[in-house]
Amino acid sequence: MTRAQGCCLFDTAIGPCGIAWTQAALAAVQLPETSRAATLARLRRHAGAEVPEQAPPAFAAVAIARIQALLAGTRDDLADLPLDLEGVPPFHRRVYEVARAIPPGEVLTYGEVARRIGEPGAARAVGQALGKNPFAPVIPCHRVLAAGGRPGGFSAEGGATTKLRMLEIEKTRFGPQPGLFD
Repeated sequence: MTRAQGCCLFDTAIGPCGIAWTQAALAAVQLPETSRAATLARLRRHAGAEVPEQAPPAFAAVAIARIQALLAGTRDDLADLPLDLEGVPPFHRRVYEVARAIPPGEVLTYGEVARRIGEPGAARAVGQALGKNPFAPVIPCHRVLAAGGRPGGFSAEGGATTKLRMLEIEKTRFGPQPGLFD
């Protein structure tokens, strides 16, 4: 786990999210929980229990604004936001790299992510890695579905309902799309 230098909560269209940072990268991003206190507590599980709440540095403030815009319907893949992946297992990193490349409004299945990382039988492991994602929605685990277009699991508060709401905000197109599954 990365030891963050600071953290804060910020409001979005789906509720209060959290963000933590190191000197030059995001250490964790947290989707809303049942309360601001619960969101902060879950953020600190990823970023360090004693991380102080404080005003974000400039790069984190930019990330906050972009996450707020994404969750309000602006198309932004957030792919250039710096992430501190220290302590993230290699398999998870590979899964997160594929998930991070899924554009807003598009989806892959757990099986498709597994094939893209060269492990076609690892759909369940992909789901487990995404369930431990410390950077949602910067690593957009909500854009990964179960086979047949079913929502599958989602570890954020509200589960699949929250996942589907986020996909709706992004105006996600379901079904085959040219070039998406090549």
